[in-house]
Amino acid sequence: MGKTLKEIAQHLSTPKTFRKTVPERTKVIEETKPVPKVQLIYAFNGTGKTRLSRELKELLPPTTGDEDTLHSELASKRVLYFSAFTEDLFYWDNDLAFDAEPKLLIHPNSFTRWVLEEQGQDRNIVTNFQRYTNDKLTPRFNEEYKRKDKDDHEVTIKAFSEVTFSLEGGNDEYTENLKISKGEESNFIWSIFYTLLEQTIFTLNDVQPDYPEPTPFDNLEYVFIDDPVSSLDDNHLIQLAVDLAQLVKSNNSSVNFIITTHSPLFFNVLCNEFGSDEKTERYSWKSKWFSKSRLEKNNDGSLHLTEQPNDSPFAYHLYLISQLEEAINSGQVEKYHFNLLRNILEKTATFLGYKRWEHLLPKTDDGLPNPYAKRIVNFSSHSKHSAEEVAPLKPEEKKVLEELIKHVVEHYRFWQEKTK
Repeated sequence: MGKTLKEIAQHLSTPKTFRKTVPERTKVIEETKPVPKVQLIYAFNGTGKTRLSRELKELLPPTTGDEDTLHSELASKRVLYFSAFTEDLFYWDNDLAFDAEPKLLIHPNSFTRWVLEEQGQDRNIVTNFQRYTNDKLTPRFNEEYKRKDKDDHEVTIKAFSEVTFSLEGGNDEYTENLKISKGEESNFIWSIFYTLLEQTIFTLNDVQPDYPEPTPFDNLEYVFIDDPVSSLDDNHLIQLAVDLAQLVKSNNSSVNFIITTHSPLFFNVLCNEFGSDEKTERYSWKSKWFSKSRLEKNNDGSLHLTEQPNDSPFAYHLYLISQLEEAINSGQVEKYHFNLLRNILEKTATFLGYKRWEHLLPKTDDGLPNPYAKRIVNFSSHSKHSAEEVAPLKPEEKKVLEELIKHVVEHYRFWQEKTK
């Protein structure tokens, strides 16, 4: 049965009660299984990962109390999240009329004020940013200064409210301020969040159980991280995944993590990092604290969350094959399924070293790719008009899709589950 995003959020944040039989007592008892410390979720773009972070925030509103000081404001928060909404706190000054140098403006909140102003973590933010981009590309946070506005009124610009970027050279020289790419901007915002997360975990881990002292994160229950790797190459993506997993595993507090992604590589690296027990001087981690799931959208717009066994790898192309086989078996083949087939052909051709995906198609007697199969995959996966997407397929077109899937799976020896 499908669920709404709100119901999915409730499911992720609610301990599970289940019934089991105790053999020696021949008695059924109820047990409550706590929420996993880390819940990793794979979902295609457009499924609702970002909106899910907001639903969780709505379920866990800030606690009420005295908010006269910064710490009490911060301590009221129950959810800390990184998503597309986080990026809305940062925007470019495009005042071209005054020929202003490009700078990224920060709309402060309690978390950015704490990590920048209270903790002075600007150098760590720069270090984290350069790890995933370029060690010469340097952000610089502003100090407080005064300037005239458009109406010639003097205004005070607070410290840590603006960031400029330049490329450093030798002899302490650097270029004029430049506007960085959208991908670099996303990495910078992630670096601020990651530095905040480092300080949060360090602060919570430093609390002594016998002599507890109040911290700005006393009410924090969840950290929700949505796709921090959309603009990274594979090498930096793997590094970020390993860094994040190690940081999360060092968390000794009761804070739980929900991580969502559309990247199969990021998903699998995190699975490997979280899915095995590990004991080091830095942390003691148990794989039972980790769960992984897939969030999928039903035809009626509802959602379902499917948990995966922790010993089962996830591969995007294998998942697409299973979706196609399910559509064929149910007789629900539609035109967009040819898009999925082409995606599989392109990824398989790249992996096997073929220059073109057409080389994986069945061959004619002269050894060339079957021209009809090539033409129908091309035509069906490139529509110029939206009406073509819903046009019903002819029986012979459905048959071609079925035969091509069978050819690819059998000829290139994809793993197939054995049935008894």
